[in-house]
Amino acid sequence: MFRILLTPLLLGAIAGCSPSPPKSTDTLDAVARDYVRTSLTIGEKDPGYIDAYYGPAQFQAAAKADAPKLSLEALSSRVEALRKRAAALAKGDSLDARRGRFLEAQLTAAATRLRMLRGEKLSFEDEAQGLFGVRPKIIPLANFDATIAGIDKLVPGSGPLPARVEAFANRFTIPPARLKPVLQAAIAECRRRTLEHLKLPAGERFDLALVTGKSWGGYNYYQGNAHSRIEINTDLPSRMDSPLRLGCHEGYPGHHVLNALLEEKLTRGRKWIEFSVYPLYSPQSLIAEGSADFGIDLAFPGPEKLAFETQTLYPLAGISSADAAAYARLQAALKALVPAGFTIASDYLAGRLNDAQAIALLQRYQLLSEDRAKKALSFTQDYRSYIINYSVGQDMVRQSVDRAGQSPQARWRRMEAIISEPTLPGDLES
Repeated sequence: MFRILLTPLLLGAIAGCSPSPPKSTDTLDAVARDYVRTSLTIGEKDPGYIDAYYGPAQFQAAAKADAPKLSLEALSSRVEALRKRAAALAKGDSLDARRGRFLEAQLTAAATRLRMLRGEKLSFEDEAQGLFGVRPKIIPLANFDATIAGIDKLVPGSGPLPARVEAFANRFTIPPARLKPVLQAAIAECRRRTLEHLKLPAGERFDLALVTGKSWGGYNYYQGNAHSRIEINTDLPSRMDSPLRLGCHEGYPGHHVLNALLEEKLTRGRKWIEFSVYPLYSPQSLIAEGSADFGIDLAFPGPEKLAFETQTLYPLAGISSADAAAYARLQAALKALVPAGFTIASDYLAGRLNDAQAIALLQRYQLLSEDRAKKALSFTQDYRSYIINYSVGQDMVRQSVDRAGQSPQARWRRMEAIISEPTLPGDLES
Protein backbone atom coordinates (compact mmCIF):
# COMPACT_ATOMS: atom_id res chain seq x y z
CA MET A 1 0.00 0.00 0.00
CA PHE A 2 1.47 3.33 -1.05
CA ARG A 3 1.99 6.25 1.30
CA ILE A 4 1.76 9.47 -0.73
CA LEU A 5 2.28 12.99 0.48
CA LEU A 6 2.23 15.91 -1.93
CA THR A 7 4.55 18.73 -0.86
CA PRO A 8 5.06 22.07 -2.59
CA LEU A 9 8.81 21.82 -2.01
CA LEU A 10 9.09 18.57 -3.93
CA LEU A 11 6.79 19.78 -6.68
CA GLY A 12 9.01 22.78 -7.20
CA ALA A 13 12.11 20.63 -7.24
CA ILE A 14 10.80 18.05 -9.68
CA ALA A 15 8.69 20.15 -12.04
CA GLY A 16 6.82 17.33 -13.67
CA CYS A 17 7.71 14.14 -15.46
CA SER A 18 9.47 15.49 -18.55
CA PRO A 19 11.65 13.09 -20.59
CA SER A 20 15.22 12.58 -19.47
CA PRO A 21 17.90 14.67 -21.22
CA PRO A 22 20.28 13.11 -23.74
CA LYS A 23 23.12 11.10 -22.25
CA SER A 24 25.69 13.80 -22.98
CA THR A 25 23.86 16.16 -20.64
CA ASP A 26 22.65 13.54 -18.19
CA THR A 27 22.49 14.35 -14.49
CA LEU A 28 21.84 12.45 -11.30
CA ASP A 29 18.69 14.50 -10.81
CA ALA A 30 17.39 13.21 -14.14
CA VAL A 31 18.33 9.64 -13.28
CA ALA A 32 16.67 10.04 -9.90
CA ARG A 33 13.41 11.23 -11.43
CA ASP A 34 13.33 8.25 -13.78
CA TYR A 35 14.27 5.92 -10.91
CA VAL A 36 11.33 7.08 -8.82
CA ARG A 37 8.83 6.76 -11.65
CA THR A 38 10.21 3.34 -12.64
CA SER A 39 10.20 2.09 -9.04
CA LEU A 40 6.57 3.10 -8.66
CA THR A 41 5.72 1.35 -11.93
CA ILE A 42 7.31 -1.87 -10.67
CA GLY A 43 5.25 -1.41 -7.52
CA GLU A 44 2.09 -1.39 -9.60
CA LYS A 45 2.99 -4.87 -10.83
CA ASP A 46 4.45 -6.20 -7.56
CA PRO A 47 2.25 -5.40 -4.54
CA GLY A 48 4.43 -4.79 -1.48
CA TYR A 49 7.44 -3.71 -3.54
CA ILE A 50 7.05 -0.09 -2.44
CA ASP A 51 7.34 0.23 1.31
CA ALA A 52 6.85 4.01 1.41
CA TYR A 53 6.32 6.92 -0.96
CA TYR A 54 5.73 10.55 -0.09
CA GLY A 55 6.76 12.30 -3.31
CA PRO A 56 4.71 14.15 -5.92
CA ALA A 57 1.33 12.64 -6.72
CA GLN A 58 1.85 12.99 -10.47
CA PHE A 59 4.68 10.46 -10.30
CA GLN A 60 2.27 7.95 -8.82
CA ALA A 61 -0.33 8.79 -11.46
CA ALA A 62 2.27 8.37 -14.21
CA ALA A 63 3.28 4.97 -12.82
CA LYS A 64 -0.35 3.82 -12.78
CA ALA A 65 -0.67 4.90 -16.40
CA ASP A 66 2.64 3.30 -17.43
CA ALA A 67 2.16 -0.08 -15.76
CA PRO A 68 -0.49 -1.58 -18.10
CA LYS A 69 1.53 -0.57 -21.15
CA LEU A 70 4.87 -1.99 -20.01
CA SER A 71 5.76 -5.67 -19.86
CA LEU A 72 8.17 -7.00 -17.24
CA GLU A 73 10.70 -7.39 -20.04
CA ALA A 74 10.30 -3.73 -21.04
CA LEU A 75 10.66 -2.65 -17.41
CA SER A 76 13.83 -4.75 -17.13
CA SER A 77 15.30 -2.97 -20.15
CA ARG A 78 14.38 0.41 -18.68
CA VAL A 79 15.98 -0.50 -15.35
CA GLU A 80 19.19 -1.67 -16.99
CA ALA A 81 19.46 1.54 -19.01
CA LEU A 82 18.93 3.55 -15.84
CA ARG A 83 21.52 1.50 -13.97
CA LYS A 84 24.12 2.23 -16.66
CA ARG A 85 23.32 5.96 -16.53
CA ALA A 86 23.76 5.99 -12.75
CA ALA A 87 27.03 4.06 -12.97
CA ALA A 88 28.42 6.55 -15.50
CA LEU A 89 27.76 9.39 -13.04
CA ALA A 90 29.05 7.60 -9.93
CA LYS A 91 32.70 8.57 -10.17
CA GLY A 92 34.90 9.68 -7.29
CA ASP A 93 34.44 9.88 -3.53
CA SER A 94 32.13 12.88 -3.19
CA LEU A 95 28.65 12.71 -1.68
CA ASP A 96 27.29 13.09 -5.21
CA ALA A 97 29.32 10.06 -6.28
CA ARG A 98 27.90 8.12 -3.35
CA ARG A 99 24.47 9.20 -4.53
CA GLY A 100 25.20 7.73 -7.94
CA ARG A 101 26.42 4.46 -6.46
CA PHE A 102 23.31 4.30 -4.28
CA LEU A 103 21.09 4.66 -7.35
CA GLU A 104 23.13 2.06 -9.22
CA ALA A 105 22.78 -0.43 -6.34
CA GLN A 106 19.06 0.19 -5.96
CA LEU A 107 18.60 -0.38 -9.69
CA THR A 108 20.64 -3.58 -9.54
CA ALA A 109 18.17 -4.77 -6.91
CA ALA A 110 15.24 -3.72 -9.09
CA ALA A 111 16.68 -5.72 -11.98
CA THR A 112 17.00 -8.76 -9.69
CA ARG A 113 13.42 -8.44 -8.48
CA LEU A 114 12.19 -8.20 -12.06
CA ARG A 115 14.14 -11.35 -12.95
CA MET A 116 12.27 -13.10 -10.13
CA LEU A 117 8.92 -11.71 -11.25
CA ARG A 118 9.65 -13.04 -14.74
CA GLY A 119 10.03 -16.52 -13.30
CA GLU A 120 13.79 -16.90 -12.96
CA LYS A 121 14.79 -19.17 -10.07
CA LEU A 122 17.70 -17.88 -8.01
CA SER A 123 19.47 -19.56 -5.15
CA PHE A 124 18.90 -18.07 -1.71
CA GLU A 125 22.41 -16.62 -1.74
CA ASP A 126 22.14 -15.18 -5.26
CA GLU A 127 18.75 -13.68 -4.48
CA ALA A 128 20.01 -12.01 -1.31
CA GLN A 129 23.13 -10.74 -3.09
CA GLY A 130 21.13 -9.30 -5.97
CA LEU A 131 18.42 -7.69 -3.84
CA PHE A 132 20.30 -6.55 -0.75
CA GLY A 133 23.95 -6.38 -1.76
CA VAL A 134 25.19 -9.00 0.73
CA ARG A 135 25.83 -12.71 0.26
CA PRO A 136 24.76 -14.68 3.36
CA LYS A 137 26.62 -17.73 4.61
CA ILE A 138 24.62 -20.95 4.65
CA ILE A 139 25.76 -23.03 7.62
CA PRO A 140 25.00 -26.76 7.97
CA LEU A 141 22.35 -27.29 10.64
CA ALA A 142 24.49 -29.80 12.50
CA ASN A 143 26.90 -26.96 13.30
CA PHE A 144 24.26 -25.53 15.68
CA ASP A 145 24.00 -28.65 17.83
CA ALA A 146 26.66 -27.48 20.29
CA THR A 147 24.90 -24.12 20.70
CA ILE A 148 21.62 -25.91 21.37
CA ALA A 149 23.31 -28.10 23.96
CA GLY A 150 24.50 -24.96 25.73
CA ILE A 151 21.02 -23.44 25.68
CA ASP A 152 19.63 -26.65 27.14
CA LYS A 153 21.49 -25.86 30.35
CA LEU A 154 19.81 -22.45 30.64
CA VAL A 155 16.23 -23.72 30.56
CA PRO A 156 14.58 -25.30 33.60
CA GLY A 157 12.51 -28.47 33.50
CA SER A 158 12.74 -31.72 31.57
CA GLY A 159 11.45 -32.95 28.25
CA PRO A 160 11.92 -31.63 24.70
CA LEU A 161 13.91 -28.38 24.67
CA PRO A 162 11.55 -26.37 22.38
CA ALA A 163 8.64 -27.10 24.74
CA ARG A 164 10.73 -26.11 27.77
CA VAL A 165 11.84 -22.88 26.10
CA GLU A 166 8.21 -22.08 25.29
CA ALA A 167 7.03 -22.89 28.82
CA PHE A 168 9.73 -20.72 30.40
CA ALA A 169 9.14 -17.83 27.98
CA ASN A 170 5.39 -17.97 28.56
CA ARG A 171 6.02 -16.88 32.15
CA PHE A 172 6.93 -13.47 30.67
CA THR A 173 3.79 -13.01 28.58
CA ILE A 174 2.30 -9.51 28.84
CA PRO A 175 -1.44 -9.51 29.62
CA PRO A 176 -3.30 -8.15 26.56
CA ALA A 177 -4.93 -5.36 28.57
CA ARG A 178 -1.51 -4.10 29.64
CA LEU A 179 0.29 -4.44 26.30
CA LYS A 180 -0.38 -0.98 24.87
CA PRO A 181 0.67 0.94 28.04
CA VAL A 182 3.85 -1.14 28.22
CA LEU A 183 4.62 -0.47 24.55
CA GLN A 184 3.95 3.25 24.98
CA ALA A 185 6.30 3.43 27.97
CA ALA A 186 8.98 1.52 26.08
CA ILE A 187 8.75 3.72 22.98
CA ALA A 188 8.81 6.86 25.12
CA GLU A 189 12.07 5.77 26.73
CA CYS A 190 13.57 4.81 23.36
CA ARG A 191 12.65 8.28 22.09
CA ARG A 192 14.03 10.06 25.17
CA ARG A 193 17.37 8.32 24.88
CA THR A 194 17.58 8.95 21.14
CA LEU A 195 16.84 12.65 21.53
CA GLU A 196 19.78 12.96 23.92
CA HIS A 197 22.04 12.32 20.92
CA LEU A 198 20.14 13.09 17.70
CA LYS A 199 18.26 16.21 16.61
CA LEU A 200 15.04 15.17 14.91
CA PRO A 201 12.76 17.27 12.69
CA ALA A 202 10.33 19.53 14.50
CA GLY A 203 6.93 17.95 14.92
CA GLU A 204 8.08 14.39 14.30
CA ARG A 205 5.49 11.92 15.55
CA PHE A 206 4.03 8.46 15.22
CA ASP A 207 0.69 6.71 15.65
CA LEU A 208 0.61 3.32 17.39
CA ALA A 209 -1.86 0.56 16.49
CA LEU A 210 -2.27 -3.06 17.52
CA VAL A 211 -3.19 -5.32 14.58
CA THR A 212 -3.69 -8.99 13.71
CA GLY A 213 -3.35 -11.25 10.70
CA LYS A 214 0.25 -10.40 9.76
CA SER A 215 3.36 -12.52 9.23
CA TRP A 216 5.56 -9.90 10.94
CA GLY A 217 5.74 -8.73 14.55
CA GLY A 218 5.95 -4.99 13.93
CA TYR A 219 5.90 -2.61 10.96
CA ASN A 220 6.60 1.06 10.41
CA TYR A 221 4.57 2.69 7.65
CA TYR A 222 6.30 5.98 6.99
CA GLN A 223 3.86 8.72 5.95
CA GLY A 224 6.19 11.63 5.18
CA ASN A 225 6.44 14.91 7.09
CA ALA A 226 8.32 13.06 9.88
CA HIS A 227 5.21 11.01 10.65
CA SER A 228 5.01 7.22 11.02
CA ARG A 229 2.30 4.69 11.70
CA ILE A 230 3.72 1.90 13.86
CA GLU A 231 1.74 -1.34 13.87
CA ILE A 232 2.34 -4.18 16.34
CA ASN A 233 0.97 -7.61 15.47
CA THR A 234 -0.75 -9.41 18.34
CA ASP A 235 -1.45 -12.77 16.66
CA LEU A 236 0.91 -14.39 19.15
CA PRO A 237 1.27 -13.41 22.81
CA SER A 238 3.78 -10.60 23.38
CA ARG A 239 6.54 -11.19 25.91
CA MET A 240 8.79 -8.94 27.93
CA ASP A 241 11.65 -9.09 25.44
CA SER A 242 9.45 -7.36 22.83
CA PRO A 243 8.55 -3.81 24.00
CA LEU A 244 12.00 -2.20 23.96
CA ARG A 245 13.02 -4.22 20.91
CA LEU A 246 9.97 -3.05 18.97
CA GLY A 247 10.16 0.49 20.35
CA CYS A 248 13.75 0.93 19.20
CA HIS A 249 13.39 -1.01 15.96
CA GLU A 250 10.18 0.53 14.62
CA GLY A 251 10.65 3.91 16.30
CA TYR A 252 13.76 5.37 17.94
CA PRO A 253 16.50 5.21 16.70
CA GLY A 254 15.11 2.74 14.16
CA HIS A 255 12.82 3.07 11.16
CA HIS A 256 11.00 6.23 12.19
CA VAL A 257 14.24 8.11 12.83
CA LEU A 258 15.96 6.81 9.69
CA ASN A 259 13.07 7.86 7.45
CA ALA A 260 12.62 11.23 9.16
CA LEU A 261 16.33 12.06 8.81
CA LEU A 262 16.51 10.93 5.18
CA GLU A 263 13.49 13.09 4.40
CA GLU A 264 14.89 16.12 6.23
CA LYS A 265 18.50 15.91 5.06
CA LEU A 266 18.25 14.39 1.58
CA THR A 267 14.74 14.59 0.12
CA ARG A 268 14.14 18.12 1.39
CA GLY A 269 17.61 19.37 2.26
CA ARG A 270 19.32 18.32 -0.99
CA LYS A 271 16.18 17.81 -3.08
CA TRP A 272 17.22 14.22 -3.84
CA ILE A 273 13.87 12.88 -4.98
CA GLU A 274 14.99 9.24 -4.95
CA PHE A 275 14.75 9.13 -1.17
CA SER A 276 11.02 9.85 -1.28
CA VAL A 277 10.49 6.25 -2.47
CA TYR A 278 11.57 3.15 -0.60
CA PRO A 279 11.58 -0.12 -2.59
CA LEU A 280 11.47 -2.86 0.02
CA TYR A 281 13.61 -5.32 -1.95
CA SER A 282 16.78 -3.25 -2.11
CA PRO A 283 20.04 -2.59 -0.23
CA GLN A 284 18.18 0.21 1.54
CA SER A 285 16.45 -2.51 3.57
CA LEU A 286 19.67 -4.02 4.88
CA ILE A 287 20.67 -0.60 6.18
CA ALA A 288 17.19 0.03 7.59
CA GLU A 289 16.76 -3.31 9.34
CA GLY A 290 20.36 -3.60 10.47
CA SER A 291 20.47 -0.12 12.00
CA ALA A 292 17.05 -0.63 13.60
CA ASP A 293 18.15 -3.86 15.29
CA PHE A 294 21.48 -2.40 16.38
CA GLY A 295 19.69 0.68 17.70
CA ILE A 296 18.50 -1.35 20.68
CA ASP A 297 22.05 -1.91 21.92
CA LEU A 298 23.01 1.67 21.10
CA ALA A 299 20.16 3.16 23.11
CA PHE A 300 20.40 0.64 25.96
CA PRO A 301 24.07 -0.37 26.25
CA GLY A 302 25.26 -3.07 28.61
CA PRO A 303 22.91 -3.72 31.53
CA GLU A 304 20.69 -0.68 30.88
CA LYS A 305 18.04 -2.58 28.93
CA LEU A 306 17.42 -5.11 31.68
CA ALA A 307 17.52 -2.37 34.32
CA PHE A 308 14.81 -0.32 32.61
CA GLU A 309 12.70 -3.41 31.97
CA THR A 310 12.80 -4.56 35.59
CA GLN A 311 12.35 -1.11 37.10
CA THR A 312 9.63 0.18 34.77
CA LEU A 313 8.19 -2.30 32.28
CA TYR A 314 7.81 -5.40 34.44
CA PRO A 315 5.74 -3.49 37.05
CA LEU A 316 3.61 -1.97 34.27
CA ALA A 317 3.00 -5.45 32.88
CA GLY A 318 2.23 -6.87 36.31
CA ILE A 319 4.92 -9.54 35.94
CA SER A 320 7.47 -10.55 38.54
CA SER A 321 11.03 -9.67 37.57
CA ALA A 322 12.57 -12.35 39.78
CA ASP A 323 13.74 -14.38 36.77
CA ALA A 324 14.15 -11.45 34.37
CA ALA A 325 17.93 -11.84 34.20
CA ALA A 326 17.61 -15.56 33.37
CA TYR A 327 15.10 -14.74 30.63
CA ALA A 328 17.45 -12.10 29.20
CA ARG A 329 20.31 -14.63 29.14
CA LEU A 330 18.12 -17.09 27.28
CA GLN A 331 17.10 -14.49 24.70
CA ALA A 332 20.75 -13.55 24.14
CA ALA A 333 21.72 -17.20 23.68
CA LEU A 334 18.92 -17.81 21.18
CA LYS A 335 20.35 -15.15 18.86
CA ALA A 336 23.16 -17.54 17.98
CA LEU A 337 20.59 -19.75 16.27
CA VAL A 338 19.35 -17.06 13.87
CA PRO A 339 21.63 -18.19 10.98
CA ALA A 340 19.99 -21.63 11.18
CA GLY A 341 16.92 -19.90 9.85
CA PHE A 342 18.83 -18.96 6.68
CA THR A 343 19.73 -22.59 6.08
CA ILE A 344 16.15 -23.72 6.56
CA ALA A 345 14.81 -20.90 4.37
CA SER A 346 17.34 -21.69 1.65
CA ASP A 347 16.23 -25.31 1.48
CA TYR A 348 12.54 -24.46 1.77
CA LEU A 349 12.55 -21.81 -0.97
CA ALA A 350 14.48 -24.17 -3.24
CA GLY A 351 11.81 -26.84 -2.77
CA ARG A 352 14.05 -29.19 -0.82
CA LEU A 353 11.75 -28.97 2.23
CA ASN A 354 7.98 -28.97 2.45
CA ASP A 355 6.01 -26.96 4.99
CA ALA A 356 5.91 -29.69 7.61
CA GLN A 357 9.64 -30.39 7.33
CA ALA A 358 10.53 -26.68 7.54
CA ILE A 359 8.31 -26.20 10.60
CA ALA A 360 9.89 -29.21 12.33
CA LEU A 361 13.40 -27.88 11.65
CA LEU A 362 12.47 -24.40 12.88
CA GLN A 363 11.25 -25.99 16.11
CA ARG A 364 14.44 -28.01 16.49
CA TYR A 365 17.04 -25.44 15.40
CA GLN A 366 15.43 -22.19 16.49
CA LEU A 367 13.68 -23.71 19.52
CA LEU A 368 10.28 -22.35 18.53
CA SER A 369 6.84 -23.63 19.44
CA GLU A 370 4.80 -25.00 16.56
CA ASP A 371 2.72 -21.81 16.37
CA ARG A 372 5.79 -19.59 16.31
CA ALA A 373 7.51 -21.83 13.77
CA LYS A 374 4.47 -21.53 11.51
CA LYS A 375 4.57 -17.74 11.89
CA ALA A 376 8.29 -17.67 11.06
CA LEU A 377 7.68 -19.81 7.98
CA SER A 378 4.86 -17.51 6.86
CA PHE A 379 7.30 -14.58 6.99
CA THR A 380 9.74 -16.50 4.80
CA GLN A 381 6.92 -17.32 2.38
CA ASP A 382 6.04 -13.62 2.15
CA TYR A 383 9.50 -12.03 2.17
CA ARG A 384 11.94 -14.80 1.17
CA SER A 385 15.62 -13.81 1.54
CA TYR A 386 14.63 -10.54 3.23
CA ILE A 387 15.19 -12.39 6.50
CA ILE A 388 18.96 -11.84 6.23
CA ASN A 389 18.66 -8.08 6.66
CA TYR A 390 18.07 -8.18 10.41
CA SER A 391 20.98 -10.14 11.83
CA VAL A 392 23.45 -9.69 8.96
CA GLY A 393 22.64 -5.99 8.79
CA GLN A 394 22.87 -5.63 12.55
CA ASP A 395 26.31 -7.22 12.64
CA MET A 396 27.55 -4.96 9.84
CA VAL A 397 26.18 -1.80 11.47
CA ARG A 398 27.60 -2.84 14.82
CA GLN A 399 31.06 -3.33 13.35
CA SER A 400 30.89 0.05 11.62
CA VAL A 401 29.85 1.83 14.82
CA ASP A 402 32.46 -0.04 16.84
CA ARG A 403 35.17 1.35 14.56
CA ALA A 404 34.08 4.84 15.59
CA GLY A 405 35.26 4.16 19.15
CA GLN A 406 33.66 3.54 22.50
CA SER A 407 32.52 7.04 23.45
CA PRO A 408 28.71 7.40 23.23
CA GLN A 409 29.09 10.65 21.27
CA ALA A 410 31.27 9.06 18.57
CA ARG A 411 29.02 6.02 18.32
CA TRP A 412 25.86 8.07 17.91
CA ARG A 413 27.58 10.32 15.33
CA ARG A 414 28.47 7.26 13.29
CA MET A 415 24.94 5.93 13.60
CA GLU A 416 23.53 9.27 12.45
CA ALA A 417 25.77 9.21 9.37
CA ILE A 418 24.67 5.68 8.50
CA ILE A 419 20.96 6.50 8.65
CA SER A 420 20.99 9.98 7.10
CA GLU A 421 23.33 9.55 4.11
CA PRO A 422 23.14 7.44 0.90
CA THR A 423 24.63 4.44 2.71
CA LEU A 424 25.17 1.05 1.09
CA PRO A 425 26.23 -2.23 2.74
CA GLY A 426 29.75 -1.77 1.37
CA ASP A 427 30.03 1.58 3.12
CA LEU A 428 29.72 -0.20 6.46
CA GLU A 429 32.95 -2.07 5.83
CA SER A 430 35.16 1.01 5.52
